[in-house]
Amino acid sequence: MLKEIISILVSIFGILMSIGHFFQAGKIIKNRKVKDVSLMTYLIFFIGSFIWLIYGVVLEELPIVISFIIGVIGSFLVLILYAVYR
Repeated sequence: MLKEIISILVSIFGILMSIGHFFQAGKIIKNRKVKDVSLMTYLIFFIGSFIWLIYGVVLEELPIVISFIIGVIGSFLVLILYAVYR
């Protein structure tokens, strides 16, 4: 029972944390500026999220996979926008 509750919490909060990248992407699109965005930070987010995603797939842990696939997509989107608008 405890494992199921923790899995649900991990999924919910993992998704909420990963959604933050999309707010940054929206701000970049709206302002068409990346002056205040740290490229190194988003590279670390992307690489770290990708490694966690692979880890979740290997362990077959759906909460990890769900959380980090959103993080990979969001951080990659910010990196693409950084390249477009710099």
